[in-house]
Formats: sequence, structure tokens, C-alpha cells
Amino acid sequence: MESTADQIKRKIKRSKRGKLFFPHDFATLGTSDAIRLALGKLQKSGLLIRIAHGIYYYPKINRNKYIKSNYLLPSIDEIAYGIAKRDKIRIVPTGEYALNLLGISTQVPANAVFITDGAPRRITVGKGKGILFKHTSEARSLAYKSKLLMLIVSALREIGDGKVTAEQLDIIKSHFSDITKQEFETDLQLMPLWIRKLLLSL
Repeated sequence: MESTADQIKRKIKRSKRGKLFFPHDFATLGTSDAIRLALGKLQKSGLLIRIAHGIYYYPKINRNKYIKSNYLLPSIDEIAYGIAKRDKIRIVPTGEYALNLLGISTQVPANAVFITDGAPRRITVGKGKGILFKHTSEARSLAYKSKLLMLIVSALREIGDGKVTAEQLDIIKSHFSDITKQEFETDLQLMPLWIRKLLLSL
């Protein structure tokens, strides 16, 4: 009979590299203590990388000779959306992080901030970096069909009414090819009036 550690190891190796794992993914394979110990051993063996408390990563192999690390780590987005999928919550990037994702800002904030309909919390990822989930009761902000439009609206909220530059509008317009007409027409009704007028003018 296979041990909990062996079963977990086999399940991980059957998965595609680049996948995030959480202890609950192995809930049927043993007790919580046995799973925790097994994940700790697999981390020490190098099979898994511990990204944050309770979050493990089956790393992609680095084949780029110009990058010294043997493995490629997941992005903040991959970690945040992995947590959102696990917890069955909705999230959207906000603030400086939203501006960076769209290419409006080159500044990379130490803390990536997301609003969510889930519980507020902070997840530490590496030294001095983290993911901050802020709870919102404004359901409209998370109801968009297009994740890209939701991100654009979030970024425009950060810039503010009357403060959007022509250069920023050009960058936003460059993303429109990735939004369908149906998505745009549906999501238009969810936007604040000033953002709706701004995007219609584009």
C-alpha cells in the first residue's frame, strides 16, 4: 500500500509543470498532518517549490541560458488567480498593479492589490512582496464578462476622472482588439458613467 507521500508525488508528476498545488488538492490521500509532512518532504527534495504558506508549485524547467535559475517561477497573477479558483472567489487587479498589467505604468509595486468578493487577507510571496486581497461589497466591479475590460475600468478608476492622458488612452485603445463587441456592449452597462463615455469615444 502506497504511503501518502508516494501518492502525492505520483499525482504531482502526472500533472503539467507550472501547476500550483494546495494541501486540499490531496485531501483524499491522507490526514492533514500526513499531507503537510509529505509536501514538506517534496519541497526539500526539490520536486516542489513553496511559494507561500500553503501554496506549492510544480516548477517549469528553465531552458533559457541567460536566466541563472533552474526553474521558472509563477507570476503574481498566476498565484492570485490560483487562490481565487481554489476559494471560488472573484478578483480584479487594482491600483498601480492594474496600470502595470496594461502597460500604462512601468512601476512594479511590491504589493499587488486585488479587490475581491471574498475575505480580505495578505499573502506574503518572497522577501518584501505580497498579494493583498481587499473585500468589496460593490458586486458590479466584479461582474464583467471581459476580464480585460474589468482591468481597464479598474485602471481608469486609479487614474481618475479628468486625469487620463492621450498617451494612456492610446495604450487602452491598443487592447480593444482582444475584446469582443458582445463583451463590450454587455459590460458597458456596469461602468461608471465617465468611464463609459470615455471608452465610447475611443
